[in-house]
Amino acid sequence: MGGSDVANHPPGAPVVHGFPHLDTVRSAVTALYRRLSADGVHAYATSLAPADAAFADQDDLHLGTQRVARALVQHFRLPDARVIVAFRTMEHAASVELAAGPEYFIELNDRFRTHRRDIGAALAHEIAHVLLHRLGLEFPGTRANEILTDTVTAYLGAGWLLLDAFREDATSRQKLGYLTPEEFGYVLAARAFAFGEDPSPWFTSPQAYTAYTAGRQRALRDLRRPPLTAAGWAGRRRYAKDRRYAREHPGAAPDPSVPYAFETGDRGLRVSFPCPTCHQRVRVPVRGRFSARCGLCRTRLECDT
Repeated sequence: MGGSDVANHPPGAPVVHGFPHLDTVRSAVTALYRRLSADGVHAYATSLAPADAAFADQDDLHLGTQRVARALVQHFRLPDARVIVAFRTMEHAASVELAAGPEYFIELNDRFRTHRRDIGAALAHEIAHVLLHRLGLEFPGTRANEILTDTVTAYLGAGWLLLDAFREDATSRQKLGYLTPEEFGYVLAARAFAFGEDPSPWFTSPQAYTAYTAGRQRALRDLRRPPLTAAGWAGRRRYAKDRRYAREHPGAAPDPSVPYAFETGDRGLRVSFPCPTCHQRVRVPVRGRFSARCGLCRTRLECDT
């Protein structure tokens, strides 16, 4: 029997910001598309509705928790999973026992008895663990696996709850999950670009909205990198310079400071670059403007190679 926890930010400790886990996050999105396929991921195109996670102070604690848990089980398309939730004093925010099923036992930190608005966030992470357990999808090492879980929770439409649980002011701080607030924003924005769904109206935390905005700016950069036609002037100029060098120096090692890499083969010069949606590398010929399609997520890519 295995278990997994959702991180509980220590009271008074500073919240880590920025994008320190971005490589792992991108690898998690790629792994999700590989495991589910493009059609499987698009089955989650609609996020969990705010009403399904709403929890009023007058609601019965256990009945309300079970209601939210059932909504998340249905959202993650786990019809056979029965989730039993209990509360106890613990270091982490929540924990799940990953047995063979059909019942899964989740424990929530006792503090959620009086912080009910964030019960959905804690449950979302744990029930995503159940989904990944059933899919047989995991990363090596506890931290990488937890980053995978946070990323999948967000990309499949329930992770906006985790970002909305982030609150920070002069006297207190709260954050759930292993991703930074901005990384949650990055994944949510990438999902928004892929499915045309804007989660920003659902945030009740001003700090969550700020983090989402920062993450969205970072995600936009993925859509504006050469050889995509949306790349800016500076990026296109650098790309042209690197392309000329690759033609003049066949077999030269790729520059690790740029996302693309040139290679010379029997069919002439080709360039590879990460798909801005699933981050799997796409390899195309260098022949000017044309449309390509990612073989994994099927995103149409307008290129100027």
